[in-house]
Amino acid sequence: MQDAALQQRLSAGQAVRRLLGVSRKQAGFSLGLLVEFYLDARWLDAHAWFALFGTMLLPVLLCGGGLLAVVRLRIGWQTVWGTLALTLAASTALAPPLYRYAIADVHATGFSDVQIAAIVLAFGALVLALPLFLAQSQARTLHLADLRQAALSAELKALQAQIEPHFLYNTLANTRYLARHDPDKAVQMLDHLIAYLHSALPDMRRAMSTLEREFTLAEHYLALMAIRFGARLSYRLDYPPELGAATLPPLMLMSLVENAVRHGVEPKPGAVHVAVSAAMDGERLCIVVQDDGAGLQAGVLGNGVGLRNLRQRLEALYAGRATFALLGADGHPTRARLHLPLQTITVATTAPTDE
Repeated sequence: MQDAALQQRLSAGQAVRRLLGVSRKQAGFSLGLLVEFYLDARWLDAHAWFALFGTMLLPVLLCGGGLLAVVRLRIGWQTVWGTLALTLAASTALAPPLYRYAIADVHATGFSDVQIAAIVLAFGALVLALPLFLAQSQARTLHLADLRQAALSAELKALQAQIEPHFLYNTLANTRYLARHDPDKAVQMLDHLIAYLHSALPDMRRAMSTLEREFTLAEHYLALMAIRFGARLSYRLDYPPELGAATLPPLMLMSLVENAVRHGVEPKPGAVHVAVSAAMDGERLCIVVQDDGAGLQAGVLGNGVGLRNLRQRLEALYAGRATFALLGADGHPTRARLHLPLQTITVATTAPTDE
């Protein structure tokens, strides 16, 4: 909560500075216009109009000065609006007597006090209140975007924390067992574990991965699970090579594959086949993870933390342009299906290797 309040104060201060900030060139140009307007008013004998123009500058000077003074204190939007309301009210109250004083020497009739107050109030609201409202709306939009990005990062870390311990503990326990009873398979398991980590760890620092990298990661994971489950688990991965550079959120495919193993393979005593495929579906990328294991269990597969996390990431990343469906019925395979907008990475995406 403290971080959110601090961020709100910083955004309010930045918005006010952007709204009222002027360069030296802009200030000089404005001063030149003011002098020109004054000379024209004297030449045309329009002192009342010049006095009105000067009075209209009062809320700009008074409200602007007040806002610039309070933003130094790192205040929030409520204080900004309160300061604007007070200084605008003070400007409206001071404007009529100042206007009368300005035109007293030239004996001009000019505008009434009510007219002057209304003009100054309307001008101040138009010049300051409306731009400030738009600046606040923009700051709120940027703040929500930052929060959404932070939430995505937190969700990814939570997803990694959910998958990695369960996977690593089982793998290391099986490796220790195989080291005693089947050293060759133990070496195979360690090789796949090293390859898996080599692929997975760099993705933790990336906002987006590729289909090729995520399929490689899923392949190493399924190879490890095949050693663990033996003949009970068979698998197949298939995607067109030309789709290898298509973008894919990190660990999104792994979440589906891990779910297939945990909820499809583990509960079923017999053999289970897991198939992972990707293809074009119109102008979208379609990814399917299918297993003929224990079947879809309502309340476990469909509403689990991992899949709820996946749906939230899809909404945040693609704003309704991506869909996820989990399909299954008695006697039929369980299918997790993703439809994503087709985007490709054109820059080099090879993970750095340790020297």
